[in-house]
Amino acid sequence: MNEIIHITTMPEVLTAIPRSPDQNPAFVYLASLSARSGRKTQKQVLEVMAAWLGGTIASVEWGALRYAYTIALKGRVLDAGYGPASTRKFIAALRGTLKAAWKLGQISAEEYAKAIDLGKIGGSSLPAGRYVEESEMEQLFDACIADHSPNGARDAALLAILYGCGVRREELINIDLADYKPDDGTLTVHGKRGKDRLAYISNGTQDALNDWLKARGWQPGPLFLAVYASGRIRQDKRLSPQMVYNTVFKRVKDAGLEKFSPHSLRRSFCSKLLDSGVDIATVSKLAGHTNIQTTSIYDRRPGETQRAGALLLHIPYKKRAE
Repeated sequence: MNEIIHITTMPEVLTAIPRSPDQNPAFVYLASLSARSGRKTQKQVLEVMAAWLGGTIASVEWGALRYAYTIALKGRVLDAGYGPASTRKFIAALRGTLKAAWKLGQISAEEYAKAIDLGKIGGSSLPAGRYVEESEMEQLFDACIADHSPNGARDAALLAILYGCGVRREELINIDLADYKPDDGTLTVHGKRGKDRLAYISNGTQDALNDWLKARGWQPGPLFLAVYASGRIRQDKRLSPQMVYNTVFKRVKDAGLEKFSPHSLRRSFCSKLLDSGVDIATVSKLAGHTNIQTTSIYDRRPGETQRAGALLLHIPYKKRAE
């Protein structure tokens, strides 16, 4: 089946004259995604599928895809060795693009329904990332403290909030100074789909944030600002998600630790709370998860902790008399 995905056998799915972005189903689908990180990921997925079809996102006539093509694309994804989670992203991007094609009048309702009938993707894979230990956080903070420039203070506060509040990169950069209420130690986090939540600043996180504010000042604007190489703080420059990633990578390297991403700090936040006995519903709210099942995926507790929990269950079986 996969052999049909070839430019010489599928000329009808390529167009010599690319559609304008507002008429290209792939671009319309990507524009409908609220999270910037989601748009980036799904764009990469669509680029891969477009290449398999012998073109680009702009040159593929997405509305010409039919069931034979979409099921073959699914097979190509599986043959490429992608895990269940990645495969679901491919299928979601394909279905989302075809839905946009249908809304744009480029595929009939009947052909659309057939083309997206790709079944479920079974199986599960271990969550990506890793658990960041408290001792590793100490090393990270030591690396920041050793840097006496404003960068050191900013990065310590940035790491403290990623780890102590479990915020996403996109959420972190959108926090303004006005969102922080030092009197009660709360931080308003602007989550996905316009859903705000409160994060709670205390102990070490509060100390790190206060040290950064001494350097930053209390001028209105983004809480985390870019800093020139000279050490001068740019009051007009909000950090980008990539800048946050680069900052974490730099401090991890400075501390001589095994590499991890900013999202690993969010995972560790959830896991640490669960390990401390906080119920999963509360952790889900603090993390800004809509579904508790999502929170369970973030459980990074070591196997020993899970084993200890399992051993708490009493099985009332009585050994047979010999």
